[in-house]
Amino acid sequence: MAASRRKQMWRKLKKHLTVGNLFKYVFDANYINPVMFLLLLAEVIVCVAVINKIKYTEIDWVAYMQEVEGFINGTRDYTQLKGDTGPLVYPAGFVYIFTGLYHLTDHGANIRLAQYCFAALYILTLLVVFDIYRKVRKVPPFVFFFMCCASYRIHSIYILRMFNDPVAMFLLYVAVDLFLNNRWSLGCLLFSLAVSVKMNILLFAPGLLYLLLVTQGTIGTVKNLIICAIPQIVLAIPFLQENPHGYINMSFNLGRQFFYKWTVNWRLVPEDIFLNRHFQIVLLLAHITILLPLFTSNFIGMCFSRSLHYQFYVWYFHTLHYLLWTTNLQQIVSFLVNNS
Repeated sequence: MAASRRKQMWRKLKKHLTVGNLFKYVFDANYINPVMFLLLLAEVIVCVAVINKIKYTEIDWVAYMQEVEGFINGTRDYTQLKGDTGPLVYPAGFVYIFTGLYHLTDHGANIRLAQYCFAALYILTLLVVFDIYRKVRKVPPFVFFFMCCASYRIHSIYILRMFNDPVAMFLLYVAVDLFLNNRWSLGCLLFSLAVSVKMNILLFAPGLLYLLLVTQGTIGTVKNLIICAIPQIVLAIPFLQENPHGYINMSFNLGRQFFYKWTVNWRLVPEDIFLNRHFQIVLLLAHITILLPLFTSNFIGMCFSRSLHYQFYVWYFHTLHYLLWTTNLQQIVSFLVNNS
């Protein structure tokens, strides 16, 4: 009986493993599920290997723990929350999420456990991103290999550095997935929670506003903007009660000056130009001039950002494949740009 079942299974497998089917599973955007499933399994193995074989690099994790430790100890004045790298400059959602990680990882001392938490976050992010790509059906399956296992830098940002950027981007991708399911109110709630972790998510805001106006009308847009505002207020209440100006100035400081030594995108210009306010105003005006919806809105914002750091790569990495394959570029050109 068992032998008969095995033969039947083998015959079914051989039926699917034809040249035509294999071609579809590699190049046809309508047949991406098998590739995504295999890549998720591979990514679990890769993440475990990275954690156990490659040395962890301390950059911001200790500072994050110091910042939320002040909150845990009772400090509610945002200007007094500091770490080794300087004052806390992220909104309130960051504080609550990393407070949870603080307690989970023995006051931040259990680095290995923290790495596994971020590995789980990475896998969950891939699940959501894959679901987005599955719905839009624009990108051929073979491209996802380069999104996953071939990207050392992304694994480094998530697992070896444990920045807060991946947390914000995970919430953003959940919001986008909800938008694709026409669940705009819940999506706006998740979008707001993403903003509460890091302000870079606002780069998606112009595109989201446009989509809301087109799909929900004026009244629906106003309703969803209120939904976006509520979490920002509720999460910030303890800090707004203590020092409202300090909280807003620290967590949403649009005039914050960046250090030239950390910039990646504007290393080509001299430091005096980089720090010049007129240069920054030109970038802002250029950004506003060519804004387009959602993923494009975010990418344009990054192009004209006053400074990009190493970890900001995750702000657009998982959207780049979609952007390239929705252009008029030939596939070979898109492939080369994607892997350059």
